[in-house]
Amino acid sequence: MRILVLGVGNILFGDEGIGVHLCNYLKVNYAFDTTHELDFIDGGTLAQSLIPLITSYDDVLILDCVSVDGAKVGEVYRFPFSKVPNIITWAGSAHEVEMLQTLRMIEVMGDLPPVEIIGIVPYVIGEDTSFELSSGVIDGAKIMEDQVLSYLELRGVKAQKIKDISLQIVADHSFRGIDDL
Repeated sequence: MRILVLGVGNILFGDEGIGVHLCNYLKVNYAFDTTHELDFIDGGTLAQSLIPLITSYDDVLILDCVSVDGAKVGEVYRFPFSKVPNIITWAGSAHEVEMLQTLRMIEVMGDLPPVEIIGIVPYVIGEDTSFELSSGVIDGAKIMEDQVLSYLELRGVKAQKIKDISLQIVADHSFRGIDDL
């Protein structure tokens, strides 16, 4: 089985990049033991350009921001794409095309693998360039991390924490690359 963990968002706008930052955080801080092919990929703001990538996997987990009326910064929502709650909208103001629309296009083509989304309500989106994450998103990202590990464990992937590099440090390095962390 081919499993994709796809981080989505614009790293130039603080919390808006949390999907990418968390994806990178997991890559840097964990070793994964599995018989499956497992990839952690920074999808940035590519949306439609990700269609060939997404369709090449058997199982996809997307990490991103979501908008939820009345929700608090840092609240985490996990749901399958096939059952997006009515209260959820993607918050991707800086995305090329909304990820939700991209997934719907793939679904219409009949090529959509099972997709699960773990989204967090952001504070900072698309106003000033910043790599700073809000305290609410940093706290909520711990829940997201646990949810990702749970998702992978259900698919037979064992995770072992090998480093303890903070999410903010990873975010500060996301634009340069995380290979030196």
